[in-house]
Amino acid sequence: MSVAETEAALSGLERKLAVILAADVAEYSRLMAEDEERTLQTFRGHQGVFEKLVQLHRGRVFNTAGDAILAEFSSAVEAVRCATEIQAALRTRNDQLPSERQVNFRIGVNLGDVMVQGGDLLGDGVNVAARLQAVAEPGGICISGSVYDQVLNKLSLSFKPLGELNYKNLPQPVRTFAIAKVAGLGVLPSPARWHRSAIGPPLRPIVIATLVLTAAGGVSWVRYHHERNLAEHGSTAELPARLKALADQRWAEKDARRLAKTDRRMGDAEALAAPEAEQTDPLSGPTAPVTPAAATPGDDASGLYRGQICFGKGLPSRCFKAQGVIANNKISGQWPSVIPGSTVHLAGDVTHMGNVEIHMNSQRADGSRGAVADMVGKLHDGHIDATGSFLDGRSVTLNWSKN
Repeated sequence: MSVAETEAALSGLERKLAVILAADVAEYSRLMAEDEERTLQTFRGHQGVFEKLVQLHRGRVFNTAGDAILAEFSSAVEAVRCATEIQAALRTRNDQLPSERQVNFRIGVNLGDVMVQGGDLLGDGVNVAARLQAVAEPGGICISGSVYDQVLNKLSLSFKPLGELNYKNLPQPVRTFAIAKVAGLGVLPSPARWHRSAIGPPLRPIVIATLVLTAAGGVSWVRYHHERNLAEHGSTAELPARLKALADQRWAEKDARRLAKTDRRMGDAEALAAPEAEQTDPLSGPTAPVTPAAATPGDDASGLYRGQICFGKGLPSRCFKAQGVIANNKISGQWPSVIPGSTVHLAGDVTHMGNVEIHMNSQRADGSRGAVADMVGKLHDGHIDATGSFLDGRSVTLNWSKN
C-alpha cells in the first residue's frame, strides 16, 4: 500500500474511479461587472438546464462554487453525451441574447481516480477535469486521453488532438483532445492551434518514419499530426496495427458524417417522427408499445395518454400519433423513428399542480443521440397540452388525452 493510500485509509477516505465533468463560465468577471443581476439570472437559467441534463444522463452534480459546476458520472460515454447536449442546449438559449451578454460554459471531462469525502470528490481526477475546461473554448469541450480511449468509435464525434499538455500543479502531461463536431448538433468551438508535447524526446522513431512518408508524398501534413497522436505511445513494431485502427476510425468518421447529413436533410422534427405508416393508422395501431410502471392507486392523473405531436416553423406543419404513460408523477413513452434503426424516447415529470415538463430525443442503434426537443405544459381534465422547441428553434406541440 502506498503512502497516499495509507493516509487515505487512516483518514477514512474512500477511493474510486469516476468520470468528472468540470464546467466554468467564460468571462464571468466581466459579465458580473457589467450587469450583476442580469448575469445571475441568465446563469441560473443555464444552470437549471445543465443540472437537468446531468440527471437525464445518470450523473450527479456534487459541487458548485460561483460560476463553476462539477458533476460525476459512472460512464465516460454518458458524460461526453451529456457535455455535448449541454453545449447545444445552452447555445440555443444564448442565441436569444446579445453577443456581449451571452453566458458560455467551457467544459472539461476526465476519467481518473478520486477520493470520496462525504458527497464531495477530491484529487487529481477532479483537478485534471478542471484544467481541461480551462483549455476549452467558450462553448467547447476538451477531454483527456483516458476519456478519448473510452468513447472512440462509440459516439458520432470528430476530435481535434491537442497533444500532451502540461498543466499547473499536475506532475505528468495529459493527452488532450477537443471535440470539434457532433453528428446532428454541428460544430463546436475548439482551439485553433495544435500543441506540441512539452516533455519527452523531440522526435521519436515513429515520428521520423512518418516524416519520411510525408517527404515521399504518401501522407499529408494533417494526416501526419493525426497519426502521430495515435501512434506516439507505441513502438514502431505496433505501427501496422495502429494504422489499421486509424483506417477503421476514418471509416467510422465517414459513417458519422453520412449520418449527420441524413439528420440535417430530414431535420430534427423528422428524426423524432414516427414512421409514415403510423401517421394514418388509428391510435390503437402499430405505435410502439409502452410498458408502464404500476399506476399509483387513487391518482387520477395515472394512465395511458394518446394523441398528436406536431412540428411547425419553416416547413409545412406535420403531425404524427404517439402515446405515453403517466405513473408516479412521471410520464414516459417511446416509438420507432422514421430514421431506420432509431427510436424516439420521451420522458418527463408531472407535478401535483398539473405542470408538465417533457424531454424527447431520438436514439440511434449505436446508442448515440440525435434530435432533441423540450416542452412544458399543463395537465388538466385528462388532457395534456404542451409546447416547446428543438435546438434549431423549430416549434413542437403535444396534445394528448387520457385513454
